[in-house]
Amino acid sequence: MLAELGPFPEWLLVGTLLGVLGSVVVAGLFLVANRLYPTPTATSDGRGDGEGRRRDELRAYLQAIDESYAEDHFVEGQHVAFYLPERDVAITFDARAFYRIERSPTTPVLVEHEMPGVQLGARLPFETPEVEFGTQVERDQVHPATAAFRELGLPAGATLEEVKRAYRRRVKEVHPDRGGDEDAFKRVREAYTTAKRHAAD
Repeated sequence: MLAELGPFPEWLLVGTLLGVLGSVVVAGLFLVANRLYPTPTATSDGRGDGEGRRRDELRAYLQAIDESYAEDHFVEGQHVAFYLPERDVAITFDARAFYRIERSPTTPVLVEHEMPGVQLGARLPFETPEVEFGTQVERDQVHPATAAFRELGLPAGATLEEVKRAYRRRVKEVHPDRGGDEDAFKRVREAYTTAKRHAAD
């Protein structure tokens, strides 16, 4: 039947048709995979536009007000910088994501790249405690164990079992294979190593 389509041999027509179909299927798979697992545009610490610094400030602020969060999270199909699961609040730098999430039960908070992290409290849809940030030198002098427990979302002196549970939870949130960030993943692994050494018995 295919031979009736022209002067070409049947095997050539079948091969061409299979090649075109295969190409369409592969292209479709790439499009679906790109939507489900988008490539991060840059790392959290190496952004030339200051986003890395803003993320560090937002992270420090959320830790200072003792608010649990997931970083580089998907909410309503949108990639957001921070998600507060206990409050169902998504914090994003992307206006398009903000407007898409706005139509869902989750409360979106849009943060400009230039906004200092300490001003986040005024935008959050719940009461936040007053926090006092010291100088950068004072923040840099935080004991490594304290910083490690904070990175895992734990109070200082948590037990080894709590450290292990928090590590498993945080790794799922930041693992690059799940759309997370390589630098955040590295920070969590380093925090786990330090927190294990300082965990309570």
